[in-house]
Amino acid sequence: MAAHTHEGAHEHEDPHAPIEAAAGEPDYFDVLQMAVRELMVEKGLIGAGEVRAMIETLDAHEPSRGAALVARAWSDPGFKERLLADGTAAIVEFGIDNYDGTKLIVLEQTPDTHNLVVCTLCSCYPRPVLGLPPDWYKSRPYRARAVREPRALLAEFGTEVPDEVAIRVHDSTANMRYLVLPMRPEGTEGWSEEDLAELVTRDAMIGVTTAREP
Repeated sequence: MAAHTHEGAHEHEDPHAPIEAAAGEPDYFDVLQMAVRELMVEKGLIGAGEVRAMIETLDAHEPSRGAALVARAWSDPGFKERLLADGTAAIVEFGIDNYDGTKLIVLEQTPDTHNLVVCTLCSCYPRPVLGLPPDWYKSRPYRARAVREPRALLAEFGTEVPDEVAIRVHDSTANMRYLVLPMRPEGTEGWSEEDLAELVTRDAMIGVTTAREP
């Protein structure tokens, strides 16, 4: 295991068996988050308007931005090189607001290595690029099994990784996030960035699936 990592103009459906059904009631961390938020507003440390503005920022970020970013990397070797060298700077160059100030590391899928992103502690996620994380990403089963049995977990997403391909699991932190750069599908030479972006799903940028085939 490696070191301690909605759809927009077009749809990014990621069909797979759910890792865990979404709970109907708020969990411990939901209640904790609400309590801390209300306390900070009550103490005057932040205003309700600031909370609302941040929610609007979160809602404005979605996986289609990440898909466009990947399509640019597939089309522009120079940009891909910069993205892999310094993901934080490259997303700003691409016009994405890195509003949470976290460091972004981009991991390239290769024929020899399959990268998978998780946050074993909570739900750290590259929100400026992908928006809000899916419920299963925050679930305890996903967080535990991504580390304990990643190959079996990936199989449940429909991703069969051959035994000869190494799986590297990257654990996000509060200050460091990871984004997976999927392999460009064969047969897409000459495609526009808009068409290429249609092949890039949210789950492929987390590493639980691969890019769609054309």
